[in-house]
Amino acid sequence: MRVDLFDFDLPNERIALRPVRPRDAARMLVVRGSDGPFEDRGVRDLPALLAPGDVLVFNDTRVIPAQLEGRREGGEARLGATLHKRVDLRRWQAFVRNAKRVREGDRIVFGGGVTAIAEGRLSDGSIILAFEGEEPVEVLLDRAGTMPLPPYIASKRTIDEADREDYQTMFAREDGAVASPTASLHFTQRLVDAVDAAGIGREMLTLHVGAGTFLPVKAEDTEDHAMHAEFGRICAATAERLNAARASGGRIIAVGTTSLRLLESAAREDGTIAAFSGDTDIFITPGYRFRGIDGLMTNFHLPKSTLMMLVSALMGRERMMAAYAHAIEKEYRFYSYGDSSLLLPER
Repeated sequence: MRVDLFDFDLPNERIALRPVRPRDAARMLVVRGSDGPFEDRGVRDLPALLAPGDVLVFNDTRVIPAQLEGRREGGEARLGATLHKRVDLRRWQAFVRNAKRVREGDRIVFGGGVTAIAEGRLSDGSIILAFEGEEPVEVLLDRAGTMPLPPYIASKRTIDEADREDYQTMFAREDGAVASPTASLHFTQRLVDAVDAAGIGREMLTLHVGAGTFLPVKAEDTEDHAMHAEFGRICAATAERLNAARASGGRIIAVGTTSLRLLESAAREDGTIAAFSGDTDIFITPGYRFRGIDGLMTNFHLPKSTLMMLVSALMGRERMMAAYAHAIEKEYRFYSYGDSSLLLPER
């Protein structure tokens, strides 16, 4: 499909630069089926919009401070590195600003005395960085790194200490993401308690979101776009509970496109979820047959992005373009720190 089919105009003032407080005070646009009116609701309405026996599936990945600033040893040019995907205990793939100035074997000096050796360049343009020393890389990143906010926020204001909390979900447990599963940012303990009281289940999986989620689709056709792989894990017990809930008539509602992509990666042809551990580079576009989920709670996405294509696959392109036009008219807040939507396709 042509990538420009997923384009739309968004006024700059609709891009949220800070989250609302409290988190569950965000608005939520409810989109049902292929037609009918849109519902302007709030995130706190979520328990009333689902049914007992439905299950919300969250991503428990934890964002690491993966944005680094430094220079090549012996050089003056400043370098910026955004870690993308872990290779092993000490090596990470990274997208590097001024990468043409970096050669294999160069030592890069970051803040706090943190250093890494450039080991090679991959086909996607990223560079493998091997961090020196014996301290865990996570400790080094806490010392030298900042939260990797999306470019549409970081280009408009300074990243600060508030972002270390604001850009982390309440479910964050497993270190490894370089982008937040932002649909879960709206949840508070109050909202979770209300979900539990309504008889709605909760399950966890892990998908370490990579920096590739920020990259624009440069191809003119979706068939020419290559997705970056990300590591994910669903344990056998979680898969078993999800299958039991669905067999009893409950709906599986992914909280965020990260949860959705991993559930669909783990789904068998008959719609059951299998245990999963490994990389996924699933690319969902219109025409895809969903197997593992029945709905999606998600923020509003960038024009011509892979995530705009995903929600169009779930609800229909024309339906989502109309929903986004409604959201813009009604002044919803867009992107990572913005408002939410609940997408419920016909079963």
